[in-house]
This record gives sequence, structure tokens and C-alpha cells, in this order.
Amino acid sequence: MRALVSGLFLGSAMAAAVPLQAQAQSGESAEQLAARFGALEDITQISLSPDGTKIAFISPRKGGRVLEVANLAEGGFPTAITSVPSEEGELRFCKWSTNARLVCQVHYIVDYAGQLVSFTRIFGLDDDGKNATLLSNTQSLRARTFFQNGGSVIDWDVEGEPGRVLMTKVFVPENTIGTRLANEEEGLGVEMVDTIKGRRHRVEKPDEFATGYITDGHGTIRVKSRQQTGATGLLKPSEDFFYRTPGDWEWQWLSSWGGPQEAGVLSFEPLAVDGKSNRAFGWAWENGHRGLYAVALDGSLTREKLFAADDVDIDGLIRIGRDNRVVGLSYARERREQVYFDPEMGALSKALAGALPGEVAVRVVDADREEKNLLLRVTGDTEPGMLYLFNKAERRLEEVLPVRPKLVDLALAPMKPVMFPAGDGVQIPGYLTLPPGSTGRDLPAIVMPHGGPSARDEWGFDWMVQFFAARGFAVLQPNYRGSAGYGSEWYKENGFKSWKTAIGDVNDAGRWLVAQRIAAPDKLAIFGWSYGGYAALQSGVLDPDLFKAVVAVAPVTDFEILRSEAEGFTNAALVREELGSGPHLREGSPAQNAEKIKAPVLLFHGTLDQNVGVRESQVMAKKLEQAGKSVRYVEFDGLDHFLYSSEARTQLLADSDAFLHTQLKLD
Repeated sequence: MRALVSGLFLGSAMAAAVPLQAQAQSGESAEQLAARFGALEDITQISLSPDGTKIAFISPRKGGRVLEVANLAEGGFPTAITSVPSEEGELRFCKWSTNARLVCQVHYIVDYAGQLVSFTRIFGLDDDGKNATLLSNTQSLRARTFFQNGGSVIDWDVEGEPGRVLMTKVFVPENTIGTRLANEEEGLGVEMVDTIKGRRHRVEKPDEFATGYITDGHGTIRVKSRQQTGATGLLKPSEDFFYRTPGDWEWQWLSSWGGPQEAGVLSFEPLAVDGKSNRAFGWAWENGHRGLYAVALDGSLTREKLFAADDVDIDGLIRIGRDNRVVGLSYARERREQVYFDPEMGALSKALAGALPGEVAVRVVDADREEKNLLLRVTGDTEPGMLYLFNKAERRLEEVLPVRPKLVDLALAPMKPVMFPAGDGVQIPGYLTLPPGSTGRDLPAIVMPHGGPSARDEWGFDWMVQFFAARGFAVLQPNYRGSAGYGSEWYKENGFKSWKTAIGDVNDAGRWLVAQRIAAPDKLAIFGWSYGGYAALQSGVLDPDLFKAVVAVAPVTDFEILRSEAEGFTNAALVREELGSGPHLREGSPAQNAEKIKAPVLLFHGTLDQNVGVRESQVMAKKLEQAGKSVRYVEFDGLDHFLYSSEARTQLLADSDAFLHTQLKLD
């Protein structure tokens, strides 16, 4: 168990603080380093009590996740109050509803008639682990179908008795045979739930096509979203939004988002509502980039641009407090940048980042009811994560817990933003990490394309990158065309329809490493996860001689399989739209071009992967074997897309390192 650490005062005392990474990792074996870097974060989610005196956090343990509670005023060791074994589900979050009561969500996966189906349930318990109560609605024996979604808490700051929250509820129609009391309502509604006594009453009737609700942070529902559907019931790629004016129960049209826009229809995705200014905050597109806008909810729908950039998309809201109010925004260029609307929070964030050692980013993860105490998470490229408590009145910054305690004494490698040219001359952004103390010349090197593809890599700590850097590899993470965050022109038609452009950029990343003499040409490898795993495999189809070894984790390998996995689900049309149709489906599928791959391949996949089915890797391994290629396939039973297990991740790193050392002849 870990004792809570006492603190420092923000000011001159911080100047003497010593960076956590003070000791080099020389002399440690690959297995030892794999165990360090493969260990899961000690804290996956954390919450501060309304009075600011206690924290509750979720920690992974062998065989499951544990909820721990600690008294900040008294210090000492945290106490484990409940746990969820891996075979029963995954404890996703826990948050205080009162100073003595917590609300938690469990996620679990069930094999239902050969299909992997997700379920969530929410429960409450006291901070000593007693009086556990299911807060999600129970499944009626007369229900015509089962419900997967156990609800979400959409408002924690509801007036009235302590412990009351607003929760969404999925209403399921019931069979009426033999009873007059059956529920015939269907869809997503909202209930007021007493998290202490378990009592509930409906505050928003169910809507069959509703996907979510947004409150003003103080118990009033202001916005509803509805998924557009086709005649067959399959989802379309867009949502409609409706709003209420203050004091009115009638829903009015607000906007549409996600699909082709009709003339005169407001394109806007609301994310939050500020009751004081009576406005919704959200995203809108202008000149090919996403910005943050405010729309008046007084009936006029007056739109105001709050912030936009001409080179990147705005993609983050900065929120704080029990009411989850918006105080700023963030976006990523070479590093993530923050813009605050709240002057006090802006000045505080700048002061904290400047006072802490090293180049770090500071994020508020929670606050007490009065916002006098702030729970902060501090991270950086060489800072794996430290949690702090900041007392605003005393200007006191107190260390709470390290996020990755197994790494606090390791010298980590800085991550450097770079640009490299693609074959057509376009400059591609990326991040280069060199081994600590290296010359940066003629190194074994890894190109590591990110997943998604509608995602991007950012500056900051990365456990896989840092492991390989510690093992002597240079690592380049390219934000290839098809990545998100750089506008619609960069995103093009995503990394599936435009796979040739995306994979071309990935391969050009490898060529640049060689041209710059950072990488030795015979010691160049590629490693990717999810779409990154697809890119790793498809790079060998497009240019078989470039990379000398391929590691793919949970990869997409066949577009037809990916499309078939969605059949029978309501998102089948969305997947078909994302993949498109035509010859690019076969040409862009590594499993259908396995004979072109020359480099040895190492595959990893979890059997409970709902993002990319395990069949993708099974088929890829078989195709490579049939083509006479060198392949090894490692399957993790009972794990999902993210291989959320210290043991599995340690094995993944150790096996990958051994594979690369063998294939690149580094030993």
C-alpha cells in the first residue's frame, strides 16, 4: 500500500523541487523493463469528495480492479473498500455523490449467441464499502428485450436532499399478457435518483431515438440528442439536437451534426450548457476546421464563434467543479495548448505549470463543491503522471500519488516534434523519441503509427514509446494524412478509403529516418496497434523491402471482415459508409495480400476485442502461414482491444523486444 505524500507551497519552494526521473535504467534486463513499462497505471480514475477531505480512486490489481478511499486530512494509507474481479467486469468510474457515498459504474462483456455484447450497470455504496445498492434499473421478467446501457449520471449537482443525481434510463417495453401493469414505453429517459436510499422518479419521459441529454449542471435538462436512422432502423452518421428555453417543457429544433447538411440547417454539436448565460457550447465547422461556438437558447439560436484556429481543430473543453462548468478549451499543435475563459483558472494553470519541474501539462481532474481544493494531474513526455492537491486559499500544492510508481526512478526520453516530407512533398508532422544518451545516428528504429484512424498522436508520456527508447530504439510517430485534428482536408476520406495516402505517409516516415541517418536501413521496424497495426501490415504490402520486422497489435487485416462484424448491429450502415466499396477493399486488406509481405510478422490480439474482432488476426496468421511467411501469433484469452492487464502488456513488450532483436540482428 502507498502512503499519501505531504506537500509543498506554490512559490519559491517549488523551484527546488527535483524531477521524478533521476536515475538511469542502465543494467536492467529487457524483462525487468517490460515489467516496469507494461504495468498498468496505478490510478485509472480518481474523485475528490464534495468537502475536499477524501479521495476515491480505482486501481488495477491482479485479477481485477479495486476501489480505494483515502482521508487527505489524516494522511496514511488508502483503504480498499470493494473490488470487481476481471471475470465479472471492469470497474470504470467512481464519483462522490455525498461526502460519504460513492456512485460507480461496472462494464462487462458477454458472448451472446456468438456476438460480444457490452453491458454497463451503476451502483452506489458507502465510503466504507457497506450498503451497496444497484442504481441502474433492473431487468423485468416481462421485458421484450434486454438492455445493455445501465444509465449514466448526467448531473451531480441537484438541489434538494443530499445524494440526489440525474441519471439516464433505458426504458424497455414489456409483454402485456396476463397483466395491466406492463410498461410499454421505450427509449432513453431521465430519472432523479437518490443514491443513498435508492428511490427514483422520472423527470424526462423516454424517447425511442434519444441518445443523450445535457443539463445546465444544476438539475435542469436543456438539450436532447436523437440519432438519425434509416427506414430499416440502421443508424445514419448524423444526430439531431433539440433544446428547451428556460421554464419551457417543449422541445425545439437546435441543430444537426455529423452528416450532409441541408441548406439553412444549423450544423452544431452541443456539448455543454451554461444556465447563467443561457447558451450551449459546442463544435461547428468553418473553413475546414472545427471551432468552439456558443449558441443562444433563448429562441433566437444566435451563434457566436468563441475560438477557432486555421491549422488545427479545437477538440477539448476544460471543465471544472460539481456542475462541470466550462472554463476553457484545448487543442493540439506540437503540444497541447489551453485557452481559458476564466481568468483566475488561466492564471493558476500557468503558474502551476511554470512552478513544477520539467516541461509538463497540468489538468484539473476534480474539485470540491466550493472549488477551494483542486485535484490535479501533471504529465509530460518524461513525466508519467503525478496527482496533486492544490489548496487555493493557502496556495499550497501537495503531492498525492504517482500514477506509475514503477517508473519514478527511471530516466525517460524526451519526445521531440518533427516534420518530414511525404513522397508528394507534403510535410507530415510527427514525434521523434531517441534513446536516452544516444547519438541519434544509425540506430535500430521503429515507426509507430497511431490507431484510429480518426485520432492523432500528441506530445506526452507513452509507455510503449518509452520502453522501446529504453531498449535502444529510435521511435517515430507520424500523424499521417487521415489523422484527426488537422482539419477536413488532412483527414480526407479517413485512413480506410484513402489508405494509399495514409500508408504512403507511414512508409515515408521510415524512409526519412534512414535518409537522416537516424535509422540504420537494415534495422528499421514498424509497430502498430488497432489501425496502427493495420498500417504496420499494409506497409509491408505497399513496400515489402522497407521494414525488416512487423509487429501488429489488434490489427484490422481485412476490410470485408471488418464490415461483416458490424452486420446485425444498428451501426452497420455507419461502418459500410466509413469503409466504402470498390477495389480498394481488397487492395487495402493485408490478409488478402499476404503473399506480398516479406518481413517476419508478430501478431497480438485479445479474444474479447469488440473494436476489431479477434478473427482479423486469426485470419491474418493463417494467410501468412499459407503463403510461407514467417509469423507468430499470440492470443490473450479474456482481454479486450486494449489488453488491459499488466501481465499481458508486460508479455507484449518483452515478446516484441525479443522479436525485434532477433529479426534486426541486434544481439
